Amino acid sequence: MAIPICPYFNICGSCTLQDIDYPIQLENKRKLLSETLEYDDIKVFSGKPYYYRNRMDMIFHSGGLGFRERGKWWKIVDIEKCAISNDNLNLRIAEIRAYFRDADYFDVKKKTGTFRYAVIRTPGEDSSIAFVLNEDSDRLKQGIQKVLEFSLATSTNNIITALVNKNTDVSVSDNFSIVKGSGMLKAKLLGREFLFSAQGFFQNNDEMVDKMHLYCRDIFKTYDTKRTHLLDFYGGAGTFGINNAGLFEGVTIVDNSGLSIEAAVRNIELNGIKNAKAVLLADKHISEIQLPERLFVVTDPARSGMHPKAIKYLNETKPAVIIYVSCNPRQLKLDLMKLGEYKIKSAALFDFFPQTGHLESVVELI
Repeated sequence: MAIPICPYFNICGSCTLQDIDYPIQLENKRKLLSETLEYDDIKVFSGKPYYYRNRMDMIFHSGGLGFRERGKWWKIVDIEKCAISNDNLNLRIAEIRAYFRDADYFDVKKKTGTFRYAVIRTPGEDSSIAFVLNEDSDRLKQGIQKVLEFSLATSTNNIITALVNKNTDVSVSDNFSIVKGSGMLKAKLLGREFLFSAQGFFQNNDEMVDKMHLYCRDIFKTYDTKRTHLLDFYGGAGTFGINNAGLFEGVTIVDNSGLSIEAAVRNIELNGIKNAKAVLLADKHISEIQLPERLFVVTDPARSGMHPKAIKYLNETKPAVIIYVSCNPRQLKLDLMKLGEYKIKSAALFDFFPQTGHLESVVELI
């Protein structure tokens, strides 16, 4: 048994494994992935077990900022410092708590109040805070003014206000305004710089995302890719496509998020990539794109997996290799069963989320 370092353990619902020695956590996750995929040879990659996260969606409440109590969605545990967040993020937590101590917080039962979430992101040396506000609040203007005043007092590079309906429970919104900065964050991957939207997706563990990208690049290097094309599917800001562009004749990055594709276009230019393009397209319409026959694919869908029409497309076009990146082993298994002609050549576990039951996996299919 391990001794949890977090004073909120067993109260806060976020980390459930701190009382388990970290090597045992890794072995349990390896077994889970192995049993789910029915594949024995799982490579395991890990990093820092604490103070690793660069994103937290924290909830405003009467006492400050916190996370949901375990098993009680309506109760918030006040958090002064988070044991799995990086130091830069914890600095922002303290700053927000001090400045917004008397904030008009949102009551999840009454559905009244203004301040709902503080989405804090601290990749590398960059930083952003998105204040998620109740657009139906009668004190919305005062709340926005408070955020503006905070933006002048903080060293955080990017400050954003995002408006959401009182009847929804989300921490991102298309209805957002940039209060300070550009709304774009900067991160490094394999020595390259990447921009991504503070309202968009990006991996939350700096150390592990580098290891995963290096691993995937090493897989591609085992093949003759000189006269082939890479489809970076569910490509986000284009990291896989851009980091591997030098191995392929051409690269197409596809995602259904306008913010992500905007970032991918900028990243192609930022990194001087001449053989890549980014396309805004829903996954179910992937067959509308004309791609070369000699095709490799890296796919990194959300937890819900790939759209059935996307899977059908892959079965019909028969890429030479598919690298499937997944954060949901159960959905990964279901999708692999539908990719009937493909077999697992290799599989790896990347522990992006120590002290929690979540994991990231990479499966090479041929």
